Amino acid sequence: MIDGAFLSHAIAWLIGAMTVCATVFSIGALFSLGRSGYRKD
Repeated sequence: MIDGAFLSHAIAWLIGAMTVCATVFSIGALFSLGRSGYRKD
């Protein structure tokens, strides 16, 4: 049986992992957009 403490920790870890992934992908997207202005192709 899953208790409430484990469920709240699992949800918090899931939200944290989603936040980290979104931050990494956002920085990567902004970096690639910034670099695209300097390309000559």
